[in-house]
Amino acid sequence: KDPLGLGHAIYCAKSFVGDEPFAVLLGDDIVDSEKPCLKQMLEVFEEYNSTILGVQPVEWENVHKYGIVSGEKINDRIYTVNDLVEKPDKDNAPTNIAILGRYIITPKIFKILENTKAGIEGEIQLTDGLKELCNTEEIYAYIFQGRRYDVGSKL
Repeated sequence: KDPLGLGHAIYCAKSFVGDEPFAVLLGDDIVDSEKPCLKQMLEVFEEYNSTILGVQPVEWENVHKYGIVSGEKINDRIYTVNDLVEKPDKDNAPTNIAILGRYIITPKIFKILENTKAGIEGEIQLTDGLKELCNTEEIYAYIFQGRRYDVGSKL
């Protein structure tokens, strides 16, 4: 009943998801785009058949608000993810490429989340699980097209 983090919430869906890839769309991010963001990401998933993170560059002053990825650029919109850092300060952020509430994740994440220890605030962070997943499969970051609105931010 206590909030135990996004990683824990996703782990709780294990029996429903089973052994299939699944999408996570966080409700505090809205994406306005000609082609829906999830459709864009599904097309990338169909090509790479691996975990896909929806990302966009953010202002350096705001990296402390997001999970940040670093990796190798494949093309203008796709990176192979080598590392993830949850809410770094701008001096320690490897890039300004932020994960923005859209994921397609393979079921391998469940075993990892089952063994992920809670962080300082007692929460199991999805970013920690994804960081571990990088050791067992390729993870890709896709810079989706469209304008993202954070419903937690003032207009």
